[in-house]
Amino acid sequence: MVTGVVAALGFGAGGIIAGTPAAAIMASYGGAVSAGSICAVLQSIGAAGLSSLAAAITSIVGGVAAGGAATVALRANQEVEEEEENHQ
Repeated sequence: MVTGVVAALGFGAGGIIAGTPAAAIMASYGGAVSAGSICAVLQSIGAAGLSSLAAAITSIVGGVAAGGAATVALRANQEVEEEEENHQ
């Protein structure tokens, strides 16, 4: 999933694709993209993909975030239902 998003932004196997959000990100560095910068990391992912470990970590973080969001939504729904019951 991450590599698909990175590719859709224009970080490709052959480099940054002209006219894409990736090109705009690169331009924001003024032509001096340093190693370890967000632009460099995204280009590395676009060129080589994620390693198995990085892909696993990304999946875990995404799952935890989704679980947290679902918990917040459920609690908010419960509070609304309790509030409605108290007003009846």
